[in-house]
Parts: sequence; C-alpha cells; structure tokens
Amino acid sequence: MAGFLQKGIKNVLQKNAHDVVFLSALRTPVTRAKKGGLRDAYDHEMLAAVLKATVQKFPNLDPAKIDDVCIGTVLSELGGSKAGRMAMNHIGIPTTTSFSTANRACASGLTAITNIANSIAVGQIDVGIAGGMESMTRNYGSRAIPTQLWSELKDSPVKDARECIMNMGITSENVAERYGVSRADQDAFAAESHLRAAKAQSNGNFDAEIVPVTTQWVDPEVPENEKSITVTKDDGIRPNTTVEKLASMKPAFKGDGASTAGNSSQVSDGASAALMMRRSTATALGLSSSIIGKWAGTQVAGCAPDEMGIGPALAIPKLLAYTGIATEDVGVWEINEAFASQALYCVRTLGLENSLDRVNPNGGAIALGHPLGATSGRMLATLLSEMGRSGAQVGVVSKCIGTGMGMASLIVRE
Repeated sequence: MAGFLQKGIKNVLQKNAHDVVFLSALRTPVTRAKKGGLRDAYDHEMLAAVLKATVQKFPNLDPAKIDDVCIGTVLSELGGSKAGRMAMNHIGIPTTTSFSTANRACASGLTAITNIANSIAVGQIDVGIAGGMESMTRNYGSRAIPTQLWSELKDSPVKDARECIMNMGITSENVAERYGVSRADQDAFAAESHLRAAKAQSNGNFDAEIVPVTTQWVDPEVPENEKSITVTKDDGIRPNTTVEKLASMKPAFKGDGASTAGNSSQVSDGASAALMMRRSTATALGLSSSIIGKWAGTQVAGCAPDEMGIGPALAIPKLLAYTGIATEDVGVWEINEAFASQALYCVRTLGLENSLDRVNPNGGAIALGHPLGATSGRMLATLLSEMGRSGAQVGVVSKCIGTGMGMASLIVRE
C-alpha cells in the first residue's frame, strides 16, 4: 500500500496503471420509508436493479470478470449476505464471483467501497462492485437498536460502552448543545438542503445516476389493491419547504430540543452500486474510455458515541493529511446530513462556512433521505455527477457513524 498511495495534489491527479478507478456509480431513487414508492420493495430487490443496470451498462464486460461484490447494509436479515448473493446470481453475475456484506452503520456503503478498493489496490482482485442496500420500511423499527444485550453491557461501568446504543436523535441534541448550533441555524440549513435538491431534480442533475425500479406497490387504504409501479425519482424532496414551516415543527427527540423531523435525515429505502477496477485492467478490457473517476484513499476516526455526528470533522482532516491534500484543493464536499446540527458543526469546524456552495450542492440526506447502507453509494454517484458538471477534480465523501466514528474518502474525477 505504501507504493500505491499518491500524496499531494499533483500526484493525486496523475494517472497510473495501478489506480483504483470507477467506471460507473448508479443508484435507485431514494424514497420515504413506509410512504414512498419503494416501501413495498425488498432491499435485495432494489440491489438487483442497480446490479443489473451496472452489468447492462457494459455489454462487452463478461460478468465472470467481476471478482467480488461487497454491499453495505445495516438492518437486513442475516446481514443481507444470503439474499444479496441470491440477487447477484439472479441478475446474471455467476457463482464464481464472491459476495460479502459490510456493516459500519451509516458508513457501511463507504466501507464496502473501501473494501473493494483495497482489494484491487493490493492485487487481490482486478474487478469488483461495491454499493449498498437498505429497506428501512421493512427493518428499521425491529432492528435499529438491539433489544437483547449481554447484561454486563447494559450496566457497564464504561460510559461510552453504554452510550453506543443511545438514540441518534439525542446525539444530535448533544452536538447542538455542546457546540452552540442553534435551532434557527438548523432549520435554515435544512430548508437549503430541500431547495438545492429540488433545483437539482428539476434540472435533471440526478437523472443519469438513477436506475428506475419496477416493483409491486400496495395501496395502504385498500391492501388488496396491489399494482406494479416504476419508481424513477426521489420522493422525499419538499420543494416548498421554508424556514418558517420548519420552525413550527415540534422537537422529535427531546421536549426542549432543537432536532425535528424537518431538520433531520429522512428514514428511507434505496440501493446503490459502483463498478470498480484497476486502471490497467480497464485498459486491457478496452474500457479505459469509460473511467469516470478514481478512489484515492479512505480514513476512519473514532469519537465519543454520545456525539457521533462530529465524526466527519475528525475523519476529514485525517484523510487530507493522509493524502497530502489541502482543504482548498477539494472542489466538492459530500458531508452526510444525518442531522442539521452535526452537519453544521462539521462545516464550521472544517472551515467551510465561506464555501457552502461546494458542500452538498445538490442537497443532502435531509432532503433526499438516508437509507443507511445505501447512502454512501448515493453520495458517490451524486458527487461524481456534480464533479462532471462543475469541472471539479477532487471531491470528498464523508459520513458520521452511529456508536461514534467518522469516515471519509477522497475521490478524483476524470
């Protein structure tokens, strides 16, 4: 790996045979859990849609050339490993291709991307697919927080151990209180997320990255009324959101708190997938013209579980130091909006307040939704598309992570 890492902006922008590159980054629409177009879809059904679209995008690539598939997921039964592999085989990727899932809570997808990238970088594999899947409609209520724990953990004398299962909304309140993020600022940030996402959707910014999903949908009012629908767009965006409307919403997690359903990420359903390979492999397969970007490194940092949202403010500086990149070298930032409180804290701590036009320029999870394991792949797809439009060469994807972590990856656009 020491020979792989290219430090400094000049070296990071160079093209080398051993680069880990992206040929595609696709996602399903992200829709509201229990209400949206994909609420009756299975997580592996959505995964099958993006895997199929990925394979079909490259008709000259023999699916047998795909060495490994790694999918981030948080709530799926049995870690999604069985249904995920079934979906992979179902759409035509052969049994000779290996499959795994990754769970690092909200950064599960970014972990999957990094797992595949590392495997390519060290020569373990040549071609892989990384992404994520999550049906929060089907699994969120029953699996988000464990109901059965080893008794010694419940009463652990170690505060951080006990607080690993703290409600995420309370961690948001902690960040707001400890670091002075006001309710007004959170509502303003959330309103801007919706306005940016609405504009991006209206301008067709998401069209190329979204794979339509045809699925069954059951009318909640008339359960026997089941029909086939094709979902083509994100449905959590509220174009008419205003600061005034958000200010009228009641706190969601604490009676006198500042985090509401309006300034927090939406519970959502969706899936994502990115085709990755070594640059020399892409050249050998005649696919070099399809390269859209490269992975240039990942870093993870830990923090206290009760303020897990500050994770990106720790992971991003670690990433920049690791890659030798300066803050001003980054053209687009995708910092997940788990809550407006933590996203604002990270923006301020990273010194990005004067560069807000480069932070989540197409909106974030407050407007688009946060289907846990699938969100990183959604952010990657949106980042690469935005870099292509804006001409930015370097971007960062970053996540805060339940139980107290942050994770960030450096992406270069070609």
